[in-house]
Amino acid sequence: AQQGNQEWVTVIQGIGSCGYSIPPYIIFAGKVHLDSWTCNSPLPPDWVITLTENGWTTNEKGLEWVQHFDFHTRSRTKGAYRLLILDGHESHHSVDFELYCKEQNIITLCMPPHSSHKLQPLDVGCFSPLKRAYSQEIEVLMRVHITHIAKEDFLPAFYKAYDKAMTTSNIQAGFRATGLVPFFCWLTSSLGPKDAKQPN
Repeated sequence: AQQGNQEWVTVIQGIGSCGYSIPPYIIFAGKVHLDSWTCNSPLPPDWVITLTENGWTTNEKGLEWVQHFDFHTRSRTKGAYRLLILDGHESHHSVDFELYCKEQNIITLCMPPHSSHKLQPLDVGCFSPLKRAYSQEIEVLMRVHITHIAKEDFLPAFYKAYDKAMTTSNIQAGFRATGLVPFFCWLTSSLGPKDAKQPN
């Protein structure tokens, strides 16, 4: 997020418990996609860059993202169903989003409010390393007197940071630390009342 002459960028990210990451879905603020944003960027072709007026996600972008998720996880599915654990953003609960998930055998599970710091594998295992790595890339730019981070600067910096942070070990550590995979009910029950009885 940015203020004044700065602007929002939204990145919707998904990961799988066996340690893989779904290609990022990046939302810039704008009305016209310019080739100059990516001409000097080593981005993989399966990364998505899209636009909204303010750089925030919308119900339409939420639907596009779950279609992106479907495409990149369908071949990895062992059973008939996939479980998609979500935060509570309204774009993940639109009628079209839920209908698409139902049609594609994607079961959605929304985390309780204010629980992502304990239950969200991305928050627990990946976002801190990603923020540190991105800050390091921005420091490199500042040393060469680039003080305004344009889209052309953001993308290569984010790509390098993403490559450092979204590792198999970080992803699996996130699922393990949250008690989701392998499932560890004592960890997940720690969100309950503080006087709840805990196992010895």
